Amino acid sequence: MFILGNLLSAIAAIINMFLSFYIFIIVIAALISWFHVDPYNPVVQVLHQMTEPVLRFIRRHLPIVIGGIDFSPLVVIAICVFIQKFLVASLTDIAIRLK
Repeated sequence: MFILGNLLSAIAAIINMFLSFYIFIIVIAALISWFHVDPYNPVVQVLHQMTEPVLRFIRRHLPIVIGGIDFSPLVVIAICVFIQKFLVASLTDIAIRLK
């Protein structure tokens, strides 16, 4: 059973790393949106391609714009933190019990 425990532990670590990276990307994209940057810049385009599908989905289903400020990045970050605290922690606990 220790093999399954190690597998779940590795999956939890990868999910946690991916979510932490995505939170970082969302924060950078939100900060860049405050400034007038060249939309043809490759870095800006990559950030837009990585974040806009998720942000667009949130904006469509939860139109959270107050005073002209878009709060969809905060919603995405909150969802990522929830997944980290719930799913990753649960997988880690299961992995520990299986070892």
